[in-house]
Amino acid sequence: MKAAALSSYGGPEVLTPSEVPLPEAGPGTVRIRVRAAGVQHFDSRIRGGWAPPFLNLSFPIVPGNEFAGVVDQLGEGVTGFAPGDEVLGYGTLGAYAEYVVAPADQVAPKPDSMPWDIAGGFSGNGQGAHMCLEAMGVGAGDTVLINGAAGALGTFSVQLALAWGATTVIGTASEANHAYLRSIGAVPVAYGEGLVERVRALAPEGVDAAMDTVGPEALRASVEVVKDRNRIRTMVADDAAKELGVPLLGAGRSVERLIELTGLYERGLIKLHLRETFPLERAADAHRLLDTGHGRGKIVLNVA
Repeated sequence: MKAAALSSYGGPEVLTPSEVPLPEAGPGTVRIRVRAAGVQHFDSRIRGGWAPPFLNLSFPIVPGNEFAGVVDQLGEGVTGFAPGDEVLGYGTLGAYAEYVVAPADQVAPKPDSMPWDIAGGFSGNGQGAHMCLEAMGVGAGDTVLINGAAGALGTFSVQLALAWGATTVIGTASEANHAYLRSIGAVPVAYGEGLVERVRALAPEGVDAAMDTVGPEALRASVEVVKDRNRIRTMVADDAAKELGVPLLGAGRSVERLIELTGLYERGLIKLHLRETFPLERAADAHRLLDTGHGRGKIVLNVA
C-alpha cells in the first residue's frame, strides 16, 4: 500500500512516498481504509529521532496517530463495527497510509455532518485539550488562559473551555491571529514581553486556570497569574513544569473522550479550522508547514 514513511531521521525531506506492507487486523483490532490523517507535532518529533519509551522503532516508520476512514476488516472478537462503517480514531503510528490497523476501543463513529478532512484531524488535539482542561478542573465561571490559542490544540481548548462553562478565555497569539481568536470566543492577547501585565489587565480578578502549548516562558507567565499551580498544565515544557512545581499531564486518551467531543461538534460547540490540507505524497510539505510554528488551525493529509 502507499504511505508516507521514514527511512531515516531528519528534516521534512526524510518523509517520502513509499510502498509498505498492507497490515492485517488482528484480535481486537479493525483495519481502516484511511480517508484523512491529521498532522501533529508528535509526528515531527518522531521524524526527528525522538520516541516515547514504550516504542521500539525500526525503519521504515509510518507516522500519524489520528485518522478517519472506512472500516475495511474486522479482527477476531470485534463487535459493534461492520465493514463500510465510517469512523475516526487514534493510535500511535501508521496513519500516513492507505490503511491503518487500530484497537477497536480507539475508534468511534464519524458524525454524518463531519467532513473527512475535519474528522482526520479531530481526535489528537481534541483529546489533548480534553485531558488538559479536565486535569485543570475547568468549569463554570472560570477565567482561563490558553497560551498558543490559535493553533489546532489551542483552538480546541478555547472552545472546550467555553462549552464547559468558562466565563472568559484569554488566548495568546500573534497579532495576525487576534481576529480569529475573537471569532471562536477568546479574548486575544499578544505574546512577548509584558504578557503578565496584559493578562492581569484583562482579568483583574485573577486567572483560575492556564494551559501552555508554547513553552517554558509561557508556562512561567502562567505561574505568575494563576494562584493554584494544580490548575496549570503544559503540553510541551515538562522540564520547566518540574522546576516550577506544576503537575505533569499524564496519558489518558479514550474513546469516551472522543465520543464526547464528536457530540459537542454535532451541537455546533466545537469547530475545527483547517490551516491547510495536503495529499499523502506531499506529507513532507505538510511537515515543513507544521515546523514553521504559530499557525492557525489544523494541518491534514487527504489520503483518499
